[in-house]
Amino acid sequence: MTATPSDGAMLPGTHEPPHRPDEQPSRPEGDERADRTSAARTVTDVLQPRNVLLAGMPGIGLAAAGNWSGIPWGLLGALCAGIIPAAYIEWERRRGTWGDRNIVDRTKRPPIFLVILASIGLGSIIMILGHAPTGILLAMLALWAMTVVLLAVNHVWKISVDSAVASAIPAMLAVVHSPWWLLAYGLTLAVCWSRVALTYHSVAQTAAGAGVGATTAAAFLLA
Repeated sequence: MTATPSDGAMLPGTHEPPHRPDEQPSRPEGDERADRTSAARTVTDVLQPRNVLLAGMPGIGLAAAGNWSGIPWGLLGALCAGIIPAAYIEWERRRGTWGDRNIVDRTKRPPIFLVILASIGLGSIIMILGHAPTGILLAMLALWAMTVVLLAVNHVWKISVDSAVASAIPAMLAVVHSPWWLLAYGLTLAVCWSRVALTYHSVAQTAAGAGVGATTAAAFLLA
């Protein structure tokens, strides 16, 4: 009887049996690694601090004011805490100071932290003068304090800023709006995973960043 591929016979001129019709050849390990890196890159770009703040701060403003008038204040907060710092990073990138927004060398990070502190401080002053809702002002002060902590830690250890912001926003929303926002910590975990997968941070550095971000909720609990 003539052997068929289903009998496990060797193909002519080879030393390997053919794949069975119902079998799928395994993908090369390099392809799987590339897919994982691509997915991590998408997560870290979509959920970068600028975008997280732009999505979350208007919600905090809305909850703080109790009506739609709080949204512009939230947008101001996102502008000062996220968009202006991101624009500064992009400006420095174009000047050749660093390769992209992911500053892997912690010694180059202090100027960014100082820009963030100055921008949030200016935004907070505008909110005070404009009689913004107390809740959105507390959020700004909490982000300012968080940045001080991140700057202090950065002097000795590269803590994850992306993880801190991705943790701070759902923590504050959970306090000012609804505990259901804690479910958004699934996205926080995704950010932490992406930073580790891209080798920008260790697991400990992302966990520490997320922990610092979560403490921003204390500004509302202690107020």
